[in-house]
Amino acid sequence: MTSHQASWGLSRLRVPLNRWREEGASFQDGVLALVLALLAFAPTLSNIGAQIGDLPERPASGLSVALTLAQTLPLAARRRWPAACLAVVAAAFAAHQALGFATTFGSVGLYVALYSAGVHQVRFRRSTAAAASAGYVALAFVLNRLGSPLGVADFSAFYLTLAAIWLVGSSVRVRRAQEAERRRLAAEVATAAERARIARELHDVVTHHVTAMVVQADAAQFLITSAPERAGEGLVAVSDTGRRALRELRYLLGVLEATGESAAGEAAHAERAPALGRVTDLVEGARRSGQPVEFSERGERRPQPVDVELAAYRVVQEALTNAMKYAAGQPTRVSVHHGGERIEITVITDGTAGSPQAAPVPHGPGPQGGRGLAGLGARVRMLDGQLEAGPRPEGGFEVRATIPTKPVQE
Repeated sequence: MTSHQASWGLSRLRVPLNRWREEGASFQDGVLALVLALLAFAPTLSNIGAQIGDLPERPASGLSVALTLAQTLPLAARRRWPAACLAVVAAAFAAHQALGFATTFGSVGLYVALYSAGVHQVRFRRSTAAAASAGYVALAFVLNRLGSPLGVADFSAFYLTLAAIWLVGSSVRVRRAQEAERRRLAAEVATAAERARIARELHDVVTHHVTAMVVQADAAQFLITSAPERAGEGLVAVSDTGRRALRELRYLLGVLEATGESAAGEAAHAERAPALGRVTDLVEGARRSGQPVEFSERGERRPQPVDVELAAYRVVQEALTNAMKYAAGQPTRVSVHHGGERIEITVITDGTAGSPQAAPVPHGPGPQGGRGLAGLGARVRMLDGQLEAGPRPEGGFEVRATIPTKPVQE
């Protein structure tokens, strides 16, 4: 058989297996009970099954058939009502053994019911185990009174077998509970991380654009009295900044709504994400706000994953925001270097040493603390990059970021 034929055969086998997994538990258990009931009357399997007592064998009758079915058909409810299923199957097995009927494959139902109770029984587990043990002691006493040649060691060995099956079911239940708890904790961690990421995005968008709008509005207010012919430019800048803020907020809302969408939907959201190529918009916006900004870009810009592009964009955005908030009117230089293995970003805001414009005031959130650069540093570190921010010895402030590049595969 060739490898192609083998893979074709496996693919054909997966279809019924997938359909079986898609069926509900009640259907699966019903099929199991029916198959076990049919196999109980197969002559080739008549000597396979659970047996205890070794009483003189009685010929088969309608009662033996009913007891055999009672050991198999209740398994259809083994997951829905595991304790009740075990009670019915165990009672039928005990009666079948006490009456001396021949062993059938249907007695395997006792093992299945016991395992199912160990796995699926939720409440009164100790009471169920105690009741099952008491029932077994009663059966052993009855069989001994009916003349069973088995001794205490034989009955104890069979009991230990039943107990082992229960413990196997219990261990499976514990493992499933641990796995469910692990998945729950992982989901909580993922949710918390996503909330933190969205909070950082909102901070970056709102803080930058609102700061720019406040600065632009103040400038327009000043120009209304000093140079009315230029006031319109300030109002246009406020309008443009507001539109950019709305566009980025729509992008964030799109990210929130993208959960569970197709890859095509995710690609569409990625296209609307702020990218490194839009840094010039940030520079132009800062200039319209009255901040003198020089921008330089070196190296060949290549397509990068969304997280790399967005992180680089946010570095420039946060640095310019802090420059407009804490060093308004001071010259600012933005440099982006596209290297072969990394992107290097440097934003320097001039200032005189010791002046209040050299760095943020201590009581306000700024480059030295708070949510802005602290969250930005975490974002860059997640990409195996590095972010450094602090005052310069000669005055002013500097933000420097290095982000490893990951070229998009075509």
